[in-house]
Amino acid sequence: MRHKAYGCAAVLLAAACSPSQQPSGGNASANAAASRFVGTMVGAPKPAPPAKPFVEKDKSAFLEFSYAYPAQAAAIPFLVDKFGKEAQSSKADALSMAKADSESAKKAGYPFRPHSLETQWRVAADTPRFLSLRSETYVYTGGAHGMTGYDVVLWDKARRRETSVKALMTTPAAFAAAIRDRFCEELDRERVEKRGEPVVRGDDDFTKCIDPMEQVLAPASKDGKLIDGVTVIIGPYSAGPYAEGSYEVALPVDAAMRKAIKTEYQDGFVKP
Repeated sequence: MRHKAYGCAAVLLAAACSPSQQPSGGNASANAAASRFVGTMVGAPKPAPPAKPFVEKDKSAFLEFSYAYPAQAAAIPFLVDKFGKEAQSSKADALSMAKADSESAKKAGYPFRPHSLETQWRVAADTPRFLSLRSETYVYTGGAHGMTGYDVVLWDKARRRETSVKALMTTPAAFAAAIRDRFCEELDRERVEKRGEPVVRGDDDFTKCIDPMEQVLAPASKDGKLIDGVTVIIGPYSAGPYAEGSYEVALPVDAAMRKAIKTEYQDGFVKP
């Protein structure tokens, strides 16, 4: 049976390659059929299945833990390894802290409140050049309330490596100068929306314009073609009291911002 299968494959290949036996325009379909047949018989590797989103959840008497990232990240081995190590390390540290807190609570005679550590990565931009991922991490360690933090990972598809947002800039100072006025104006607009009253600029972080370069910068794309904006993500307490939560200042790419991007990366950004 094995010899017969290989014989059939040879016949199909010969037929596909012989112009005298094929009508005009039929070679392509014959070649495709022969390739599929031979590939099946000799065990040609099948295409890898599409990557799936990753989610890990675990809940114990000490810690509620979750870590998740999208399919786009799951398709890149480097990011799978990076996120896997991060999840393992953060979980171990959080669990150790929770157990120590539980022991302290027991000795002091007060109730222990289980801790939480929840990280969710999601896509901010997925273009032919860049994959921009942003994370939101919620941490609770038994106090009055938890805290939320943010991070960004930027993958350069063309160079097949992780890079950083600041590495795209001519200089951080040039980028800061390019966005500062728009950033300050939009931040105050959002403050007014949350507070329901005008913002009077002062010396404290809750009224002055904070430094956008000290915040998390996430390249974004609406249509998946090019980077068309950068979102400045500001955690609680940085631009307003805890009750106001986080701020997200979305800045569309304009001529000044694009000029502050290195030439070799500008093809990944829209032209205003």
